[in-house]
Amino acid sequence: MASPLKDLYSPAFYDRLTTALAATVPGFDKELFVNKIFLPEFESKELKERMKHTTKVLHDFLPEDYPQTITLIKKTIEHLRVQGIGEDGLAYMFLPDYIETYGIDDFESSVEALEFVTQFVSCEFAVRPFILKYDNDMISRMQEWSLHESHKVRRLASEGSRPRLPWAMGIPFLKKDPTSILPILENLKTDSSEYVRRSVANSLNDIAKDHPQVVLNIAKKWSGLGAETDAIIKHGSRTLLKQGHADILKHYGLDDAGILLKDFKILTPRISIGESLEFSFSVFNSNPAEQKVRLEYAIYYKKQNGQNTKKVYKISERIYVAGAAINIIRKQKFVLITTRKFHLGDHQISIIINGAEKNILHFELTA
Repeated sequence: MASPLKDLYSPAFYDRLTTALAATVPGFDKELFVNKIFLPEFESKELKERMKHTTKVLHDFLPEDYPQTITLIKKTIEHLRVQGIGEDGLAYMFLPDYIETYGIDDFESSVEALEFVTQFVSCEFAVRPFILKYDNDMISRMQEWSLHESHKVRRLASEGSRPRLPWAMGIPFLKKDPTSILPILENLKTDSSEYVRRSVANSLNDIAKDHPQVVLNIAKKWSGLGAETDAIIKHGSRTLLKQGHADILKHYGLDDAGILLKDFKILTPRISIGESLEFSFSVFNSNPAEQKVRLEYAIYYKKQNGQNTKKVYKISERIYVAGAAINIIRKQKFVLITTRKFHLGDHQISIIINGAEKNILHFELTA
């Protein structure tokens, strides 16, 4: 069984960290630092709590002068790199947190620190409070980052400025009007790094949730520039495609006319939590020419209030030649996970062909 993520903050981790700090911070007391970390309540702390605790303890051992502190943090990172330790390591996320917590009022020092530290451990969460506090000044600096030689800094420009970055604070003014971050995405649309390009696509998908027309306009503008840019547009349009947005379906030539659903059946009409819903159906292209077919299915999960919430899952997207008939069997697991809670009773499932929802069938989830 895998260890909990919080165990990244282990005695071995702190031994490596304090060894580096002892080499870079004058007068650093390694034993005292470790004693302050491993308080009696440390074991009960979860991952984020341990990260915050590490930030606070580190602050007690660094100078009050913030720019001087940043210099020491940089030296510590350089020392860790020489030792081959920590590059992109999740446990070191306390370093961006330190900048966010103690540097929010020092724009210039913190911006320089974010640019440096993100090349060691991503600062996509830490940059958000600076966007909220300094808005256009921070966005302008991130536009500069989008031209940086390091792909990690370029990725911070796009990922950190996402209007709806998961697990992070939202940026209300970017949700309302994403215009200021479009030049960042424009600079990165043909980036050499897939890591960066995928971030551009995720930002477009965020924007599509509030401003679909903006993303539709970008899709038309960028379409055909190259295979990699086309992939960005497609991934950035995934929410619109799942919503069956008419204009994006038209853009991709997804028309359900003449594409017929046949023999849609639920093979397990009554399932228990932990089991899988099994269903089958056939798709027939009755058109005289080939047609691109995007197949999805939607599960209508029952909510606590008795209403249903719809979630769409992609099956495939491919060309069906004229007269093609394809038989499909699928399973959907109903296994408990931390991000989804099941409620017993009647549920529904539907098949979606090129954005058009077809038959809806019922099944029952039991204890």
